[in-house]
Amino acid sequence: MFRYAEEDAAAAERITARNGLESYAYNLRNSLQDDKLADKWQGDDKTTLQTAVDECISWLDASSEGSKEEFEEHQKELEATANPIMSRLYGAGGAPEGGAPGAPPAAHNDEPSVEEID
Repeated sequence: MFRYAEEDAAAAERITARNGLESYAYNLRNSLQDDKLADKWQGDDKTTLQTAVDECISWLDASSEGSKEEFEEHQKELEATANPIMSRLYGAGGAPEGGAPGAPPAAHNDEPSVEEID
């Protein structure tokens, strides 16, 4: 019964890492194609990000059996390129509706904090 549990867990982690990288790359690509952001790109940022996203997607297409570590490493590399660019982009005009791609949703909590209750 537990014979393949370890292999299954490793496969699930690998798939999760691949899906995370794929989702991040395609969200960035969608931002690159968003007409609402067309006038907000600064300098060579759009070209730099487009190159990084295209390289990542090409690697994903060719590496369906990559390891969890490979997917995580490629995500770190893409984030290292994308994060400063996206920060400048959204800093220039504010985050579009929905926030930055790949970012967790903003917390909207109307409940009082512990400090407010006292």
